[in-house]
Amino acid sequence: MLIKSCGQCLLLTIMLTICHEKINAQDIGFSQFYDQPLLRNPALSGIFNGDMRFTASYRNQWQSVTIPYRTFGISSEIKFPMRVMNTDVTSTLGLEIFRDVAGTSSFSTTQILPAANISIKTGENSFLSGGFMAGLMQQRFDPSKLVLNDQFVSNSDGSFSILPYTNQVFNNTSVNYFDLSAGISYKSSLNENMDYYVGAGLFHITNPAVGFFDGSKIQLNKKLAFNAGISNAISDLDELILYGDFFDQYTSSFKRVGISTTQVGVMYNHAFFESDGDASITGGLLYRWDDAIIPVIQLEISKFTIGASYDVNISKLTVASQARGGFELTLSYKSFINSRNPDLISTKCPGFGKRKINPYYR
Repeated sequence: MLIKSCGQCLLLTIMLTICHEKINAQDIGFSQFYDQPLLRNPALSGIFNGDMRFTASYRNQWQSVTIPYRTFGISSEIKFPMRVMNTDVTSTLGLEIFRDVAGTSSFSTTQILPAANISIKTGENSFLSGGFMAGLMQQRFDPSKLVLNDQFVSNSDGSFSILPYTNQVFNNTSVNYFDLSAGISYKSSLNENMDYYVGAGLFHITNPAVGFFDGSKIQLNKKLAFNAGISNAISDLDELILYGDFFDQYTSSFKRVGISTTQVGVMYNHAFFESDGDASITGGLLYRWDDAIIPVIQLEISKFTIGASYDVNISKLTVASQARGGFELTLSYKSFINSRNPDLISTKCPGFGKRKINPYYR
């Protein structure tokens, strides 16, 4: 009975670890979400001014409360413009690699997710895109870092000692599964100074089963995403950008679970030089519903952009966290491929924002 109790206790501990971090989102997420488009919607990849973009992100969360949750992520997007039946078409290949480590047991989630996206020009500055993302996921934990209840031994004086071993046997400490997501988006302009996009995506289409014990597996809920963004160039040097996402979870039969997440943000960008757009500073404020207020600052120099943000916790955990949430750092590289065929260079690709101050925009 003791071993069975320990197994049930471990399962509960692992599930609580998952829920504590992802009760609303169910998935890995970053505060600077606009720099990780594939986590928002596979159809949002490629909507930037350039031919290629590489992004690295690091997040450290809840250090003031418990063993910190650390998330590492790298992503890449490369565009391939072409003309098909006299229509400008852009294909984008992307790749997301993430690793999240949380809690006493070093419970980790690793994702390797290739993505593909096709954008078709439907107007002077309008594009309709469709994309999908599919790959492998792995979750694992380290049982040697756990202390289970059969390791506690009471002494005659009322104290207790902890044995260096447990009778609990772990048959499986790692689980792998396949995941699939897809989405659509539409990008256009309201006028020469204002760009916008809207999109919708569906994650965990196959409802993969996840669990370390036979008969105790759970299914990841489908996650429906709605995305939007708008950029307004208010002068030759200044730009105002708004972002927004809404995520809602559904069962395999598309019954609403009642768990949702909303994240929004406003950013103000100022370029230092009117003649080109290779140096600018951006400041803003992000908000994750009932969870955190997030100030953010970005510095763009030439083809590199570095961003930093900090979560000011406003959830029910505020008493324990003392309003401290998590620090996040993002580094991205964005450029054009100069060696491309001139006919491909003249092909118009989807871009977003900085339309008047970015000399590369075409």
